[in-house]
Amino acid sequence: MNYYNEIKNELINNELNKNVKYYSINRSDLTTYFNVGKLLSEAGKQYGEDIIGKYAEKLSNELNKKYNSSELRRYRQFYLLFKNGKCAPVGHELNWSHFRILITLKDINKINYYINQIIKRKLSKRQLQDVINSNEYERLPEATKNKNNNSKKTSVVDLVKDPIVIKNNKYEVISEKILQKLILEDIPSFLKELGEGFCFICNEYKIMIGNQYNYIDLLLYNIKYKCYVVIELKVTSLNKNHIGQIQVYMNYIDKNVKSIYESDTVGIIICKKNNQYIIDYCSDERIISKEYKLM
Repeated sequence: MNYYNEIKNELINNELNKNVKYYSINRSDLTTYFNVGKLLSEAGKQYGEDIIGKYAEKLSNELNKKYNSSELRRYRQFYLLFKNGKCAPVGHELNWSHFRILITLKDINKINYYINQIIKRKLSKRQLQDVINSNEYERLPEATKNKNNNSKKTSVVDLVKDPIVIKNNKYEVISEKILQKLILEDIPSFLKELGEGFCFICNEYKIMIGNQYNYIDLLLYNIKYKCYVVIELKVTSLNKNHIGQIQVYMNYIDKNVKSIYESDTVGIIICKKNNQYIIDYCSDERIISKEYKLM
């Protein structure tokens, strides 16, 4: 097989297809680069790694395009990642700009996570780079990663990041009131840190327990899982009193606010420092705790 001519013809046909009205440019690009990657992989096995540099020089001269060595290696990496079906199915929301970023990650599980996020959240190239730079995948609980890898059903709290990043560019001393203020100033970013389907209801949500008013720091609702979410903010290390407090608030919402058609209320304690021993001995599996990190 003349690998060079095959590669050249693939790239020429792709350029021609881009000029045809109504043709799917995105699909043409991905198909072409996958095929070229396969040919490059086979050529490399037969002629050695140096063949990519030689092909790149000839293609750049003959096609007047910048098909340099780095780009050809990206095509080959694209093929190697997807040839065995280990990555998630590619939706039409992804284009070559997405894949130029994804193939640098190398970890199949991480790539699959971000492919799903691109599809679910309609992430642009820039947005994808932002969530990768924020180490979103690394901040997921290990249990959640295992569920994703094995295609198991996730719960409302599975995608809550740890730590939860909260923007702060003006306060040196942090109290619970200031922490709440920082969250409210950029509530969309905070909801994204929690995961999918969260909506803001109220801060300082007033409830009556006996003859005394109490105030829930943040009350949210998750549309996907159809449940209320009580959030308590603590600027100290987690302790057992925090568990008791949020459990009372969750039970109040369950008895007085939620309907019979909704799932049980979930509680999230956001604290300065977590204490996993306390969570491990907590009998209520609806309660989780996460640390916050100010940026």
